[in-house]
Amino acid sequence: MNLSVEEENLICMYHTSDRRRTMARMIAAPPDMDTEMRRLANGTIAKLKRMTDTDFDGQRFDFVGE
Repeated sequence: MNLSVEEENLICMYHTSDRRRTMARMIAAPPDMDTEMRRLANGTIAKLKRMTDTDFDGQRFDFVGE
């Protein structure tokens, strides 16, 4: 699955031991996010939902500066 740099960086911020826990942390965060970040988080969560646990475990999430 193709993730943008912004999506990968967001995942890095909330990454835990597995895909479901990472999604749960991202789902809990939106009250602290502005509108643009909420949109990014919602889109990223949607991609994580479509991703399998095996795919998630095979990904390497590295924070990338721009």
